[in-house]
Amino acid sequence: MRILGIDPGLRNMGWGVIDVNGARMSHVANGICHSKGTDLAQRLLSLYEQLSLVVQKWQPSTAAVEQTFVNKDAVATLKLGQARAVALLVPAQAGLEVAEYAPNKVKKTIVGVGHADKAQVDHMVRLQLSGVKITGVDAADALAIALCHAHHAGTTSRFEAALAKAVS
Repeated sequence: MRILGIDPGLRNMGWGVIDVNGARMSHVANGICHSKGTDLAQRLLSLYEQLSLVVQKWQPSTAAVEQTFVNKDAVATLKLGQARAVALLVPAQAGLEVAEYAPNKVKKTIVGVGHADKAQVDHMVRLQLSGVKITGVDAADALAIALCHAHHAGTTSRFEAALAKAVS
């Protein structure tokens, strides 16, 4: 399974791709889409085009996106939500199933603590994906989201298989 993790942001949208083969996880690629343009529509279009190229180049089989937390600044939260829509739309348009994870769930899965800081997340991503060269904090977060999905997708599919077997 090839997983694309996406850390949505209006200025910087982090992405990371990992391969999962059983319990083994390996790094494929990571990077950051930087929005270009001065108005919101141009910035969103820029993110859409860049993320579309990532999906086209790396051909993931599934995707995971971090959920938005509510900020005190409603305008900033709304803009982040629009960038998050791009992060959901691009993989969905490619026919991928898209999972969503709360920031605390990602941190708890990767670090073991739901309120871990960025340095702790980065450190644990490097431990789990040995030899990885991370292009920035947004890419590290995206890889963490992909790793979180790898851990939870396996559990969910095994649970669904067991449930189907019990029903039949």
